[in-house]
Amino acid sequence: MDWLGIGVLVIGVALLVLVFLLIKPLTKLAEVFDNLQKTTSELPDTVEEITSEAKKAISSGTETLQQINTQIKELSPLFYIVGDAGRATNHLSSSMVEAVTKMETKTEAANDFTHRKNLEGLYGALTLGYFIFQKSREFNKEKNVIDVN
Repeated sequence: MDWLGIGVLVIGVALLVLVFLLIKPLTKLAEVFDNLQKTTSELPDTVEEITSEAKKAISSGTETLQQINTQIKELSPLFYIVGDAGRATNHLSSSMVEAVTKMETKTEAANDFTHRKNLEGLYGALTLGYFIFQKSREFNKEKNVIDVN
């Protein structure tokens, strides 16, 4: 029984030394848990503030998008007009290219003379003027037909 008592005494002293060694780390761990408790108790308020700010930002973004949408709806007729003008310009320029091409094929025999005398620009300008004259004549005819009715 003596050996058993000595063994229990040695184990008790070892546990007592272990408790004294662990007191400092356990108090630090208790402080960490206390700080964690404070942080987590403030967390709902912080999350509420963040979500309210996010709601405000989203609502202002939605309002801005609605304003932009209404402004674009107001500007859409202008875009249609610009598109129509672009198509009309494209049609006019393609008609002018066709007229110049037809004139060039008709005057292919005089082409050597034109290149020798550097008259390409002059003939191009004359062709363009003739084409514009024809188109204005057609436009005036159409206008007179519309006015009569």
